[in-house]
Amino acid sequence: MKLTNYKNLYGLIGEYLSYSFSKKYFGEKFAKEKRTDSFYELFPIPTIDEIDQLIDRYPNLRGLNVTIPYKEKVFDFLDEVSPDAAEIGAVNTIRLIDGKRIGYNTDHYGFRTSLLSMVPKGEKLPARALVLGTGGASKAITYVLRREGIDFLKVSRTAGLHKITYGNLTEELIGSHRLIINTTPLGTYPEVEALPALPYGVLTSDHYLYDLVYNPGETAFLAKGNFVGAKTKNGLEMLSLQAEKAWEIWNNTKKLFKNR
Repeated sequence: MKLTNYKNLYGLIGEYLSYSFSKKYFGEKFAKEKRTDSFYELFPIPTIDEIDQLIDRYPNLRGLNVTIPYKEKVFDFLDEVSPDAAEIGAVNTIRLIDGKRIGYNTDHYGFRTSLLSMVPKGEKLPARALVLGTGGASKAITYVLRREGIDFLKVSRTAGLHKITYGNLTEELIGSHRLIINTTPLGTYPEVEALPALPYGVLTSDHYLYDLVYNPGETAFLAKGNFVGAKTKNGLEMLSLQAEKAWEIWNNTKKLFKNR
């Protein structure tokens, strides 16, 4: 069936989407719920400017997810942005309604819920964290850390305000920052042996390692943590949670926030 024949069309925009789980996830969801009038498609676009042409081509588009590298660039193509997405500085979900494009961020909900589920009963998250990467995905992560009162250092290939380079990561910093979150694509299939350049030898069973990468299930980064008995989790649960939150946004009959 042609995409224009579906009553409700949804999709994902990004540059390279062959790795994405979104189409399979929503395809299974629609099949389970017998939503034969709905379809989810991948829309790889070489530049964010092509979003206009995409939306014009498919008047049945009801919602879009946004991934690398457009979570920040998409702001210029939206009519409105939710307060939390504006504060985060990244959009991963777009609702198309009444001729308007409204941007949201559901990554922070997915990450927070997934992260808190890692903590054993009676324990607390570490007080300090390292955030590896400074792209659009990292912004939702730091938003959550601020709200949870967790101090953090951002780690990047280049130095800058409130961030250090991988070369500046010392054993002492790894020891004092027991929550380490990889927001980079390093380790994603097929480059499964790639991992952030850290002094892994000082990891302990008291560390928490969270990887936004979910394919493979155990990245080389997480394997380093598992080897010493650290608590680890990949990004699959976060993706599922943010996807369900996006679905809730797309299907809500009311406006979900007031005009700013």
